[in-house]
Amino acid sequence: MVVGVTETRALDEMISEALAVIDKGLGDLGHRELVSSNEVADLLLDVRTLLATPTPDHDRDDVVVAG
Repeated sequence: MVVGVTETRALDEMISEALAVIDKGLGDLGHRELVSSNEVADLLLDVRTLLATPTPDHDRDDVVVAG
């Protein structure tokens, strides 16, 4: 599979944004002794949403959601 430079940059930006959300979430939750499962689920859903959002120039219709 050959990936274009534009697609690679978009993927890199998406990964960077997801990492920023993770870092912020861990920073918010890291100093606490107890964290609710709802807060963890919200963080995971935020990351999943960022990673599952298709890039404007490359809509993906081949994504399979297990469940």
